[in-house]
Amino acid sequence: MADNEQAEGGAPAPVAPKGKLKLIIAVVVVLLVVGGGGGWFFLFRHHDDEKHAEAKVEKPPLVFVEVPDMLVNLVNGPGERVQYLKVKVVLELKDEKQVEVVKPSMPRVIDIFQTYLRELRPTDINGSAGLYRLKEELTKRVNVALLPIQVNAVLFKEIVVQ
Repeated sequence: MADNEQAEGGAPAPVAPKGKLKLIIAVVVVLLVVGGGGGWFFLFRHHDDEKHAEAKVEKPPLVFVEVPDMLVNLVNGPGERVQYLKVKVVLELKDEKQVEVVKPSMPRVIDIFQTYLRELRPTDINGSAGLYRLKEELTKRVNVALLPIQVNAVLFKEIVVQ
């Protein structure tokens, strides 16, 4: 007899609960696997973030070298008043060993900075975009001058245009 045939007496044959039970078990197993995998992912990912945070803290601190203050006149058009630029700059280096190499080369760094700064117009350093370009250009030039040494950044302590 087939399952959809009627049993004796005209009553429908009882439906086997095995199909529904298998479906419920399959759904529960899938939910457990997905939930367990998600929990494992979040627990171990959080743990890895803590390891990366600790690793970042262990990096050696950066070293800063001051460049003597510079005062230069800016390029002006004919008939305009003379404007001056006063700059206090610090070089950011990776470690203390590089400081000993940079200090003897400081006259070269000052010369490169002053030569570049004397060619600027007041409009070249207007606004934050102008200062950003100035910082990038000074960093590029100091890296060329100190070639085996790599300067991370040129940081401004003070800038005055008068």
